[in-house]
Amino acid sequence: MRRKPSMAFRGPKVWLWRWRRNPLKRRADAVEAWVVLGAWALTVLAGVLVGWAAARSVEDGLARERVEWRPIAGRLTERAPGKASAQVSASSGDQVWAKVGWTAPDGSAHTGQVRVAPGSAAGTRVTIWTDRQGRLVTEPTTAAQARVRASLVGGLAGVAAAAVPFAGGRVLRGRLEHRRVEQWDVEWARFDALWGRPAG
Repeated sequence: MRRKPSMAFRGPKVWLWRWRRNPLKRRADAVEAWVVLGAWALTVLAGVLVGWAAARSVEDGLARERVEWRPIAGRLTERAPGKASAQVSASSGDQVWAKVGWTAPDGSAHTGQVRVAPGSAAGTRVTIWTDRQGRLVTEPTTAAQARVRASLVGGLAGVAAAAVPFAGGRVLRGRLEHRRVEQWDVEWARFDALWGRPAG
């Protein structure tokens, strides 16, 4: 049975061999070299650009929130559920939702739900955050928190974007490899015919 050269004569790996002058190098080898180079270039470029753009967008958005969102004083309109405890504060992990009312900068009255210590009495003063329209929002992130969040989002977006050209390059390279193996079969069949051996 014929042995295929791809399995029989695999020697030590030589880096950048497709770029060297070699009388045995075929056009398919040069094409594959350019495919690999292009795929890696697009992978790095897409990952860096998309990751940087996503991180910048997130960081700019969070910075805008820190500028536009403002803390104002609100008051609970009803007693918060749960039992009040001297050991529980509004900054502790044990908090409940309660109804709060506040006045927007334009003088309009608003109500919403905020998390406070259990059992907080009606009329208790709480600090809330609102946007320019006076709508209730969460407390904006700090600059350090924004950098961490932007880095995570940028990293994930960059990896996702880089996966597209990387996968495309792998698929194209696989097709070129398959085509090269088929060409080897044809060439080995010719070689066997010259030596008078059966093609099977």
